Amino acid sequence: MKLIFLSLFLAVGSVFGQKLIWKENQKLSWENFKSPVNRKNNPDVAAYTHCGWEYSVVKSTNPKSPVTVEIKTIFNEDKSWKDIKKINDYILLHEQKHFDIAELFVRKMRKSVAESIRTSADYDRLFKAIYNEISNGYKNFQTSYDRETNHGMNKEKQAAYNTAIAEELEHLKSYKTP
Repeated sequence: MKLIFLSLFLAVGSVFGQKLIWKENQKLSWENFKSPVNRKNNPDVAAYTHCGWEYSVVKSTNPKSPVTVEIKTIFNEDKSWKDIKKINDYILLHEQKHFDIAELFVRKMRKSVAESIRTSADYDRLFKAIYNEISNGYKNFQTSYDRETNHGMNKEKQAAYNTAIAEELEHLKSYKTP
């Protein structure tokens, strides 16, 4: 019986160990980038952060019942990679900001959900549009971030983004997870 429990515990740990949940005081380290594969096929890219969010919903078939939506910002270790010949602390900060941007947009989604969705009927009617709007904004922001900072090589733009992301996270701090 103990062997079955231990095997189950190890299997669960290996499945769930591939994702990190965003936490304010926990920063990424190069050890979190576990994929050996450069999925961008671009020799100039030093690292890739695979992050986003997951959500779960508890709702009822009764349209007037309350609904609970939980959204978490995640970093996928097994899909994030680094070129060990090119990495440094500055590049790690740029990659951390990708993860922080994901948290920023999760907070925006939590805010929209909190302001709009109270019942199962609200969820059915509104969630998909909220999700799509936030998701599109997220993708556009991530693209602009990399383009305008030249993947972190433009230090002036990188510094401006670092400040803007921190200010927005602070502005939406009431929507962070406890």
